[in-house]
Amino acid sequence: MLRSFLYNNLIEAGCDEAGRGCLAGPVVAAAVIMPKNYKHPVLNDSKKLSAKQREELRDEIISSAIAWKVAFVGNEEIDEMNILRASVKAMHMAIEGLSKEPQFLLIDGNRFFPYKDIKYKTIIKGDGLFFPIAAASVLAKTFRDEFMEKIHDEYPDYGWKRNKGYGTKFHRDALLKHGLSPYHRKSFTLFNTQLAFDF
Repeated sequence: MLRSFLYNNLIEAGCDEAGRGCLAGPVVAAAVIMPKNYKHPVLNDSKKLSAKQREELRDEIISSAIAWKVAFVGNEEIDEMNILRASVKAMHMAIEGLSKEPQFLLIDGNRFFPYKDIKYKTIIKGDGLFFPIAAASVLAKTFRDEFMEKIHDEYPDYGWKRNKGYGTKFHRDALLKHGLSPYHRKSFTLFNTQLAFDF
């Protein structure tokens, strides 16, 4: 069972992002404040859940949360500032948008830039350790997947309904055949670097 909080006496927000390693589309972050006694038998790291479980949990998280916000940073900004800075910017935007200001931030991963003067802790694989981070993980993933499915209809050649912008063989082959769409990250998709496709 995941933990409900790190500090019982502080208002904590869990933060996570989705889409950091994709070739196309935005990076999406969520910030979530859950009740201190919140527990759920299924909620976990979004990567360990089925799409159906994530969709069901999205509604559950939104209805149970004290406050939540999802923020998008698009592919052009990612190219301008690099993916780490874009990911943290999306987290900052999500935290800024919360209807209640947190006193402490639980950040999934190992990199973060301070937001205002709010103290924080980076936690590797935190989405499998704390409910607030897991909740943020599910919201970021489901909102991003929904966006990628929507833009798939504009550019169906790349298979975004299935791969959500990740560098699958189908997606890479489509890039070679059709070139870049307006949603592709130019800094990620240059064909002279194998690293672009190693996730």
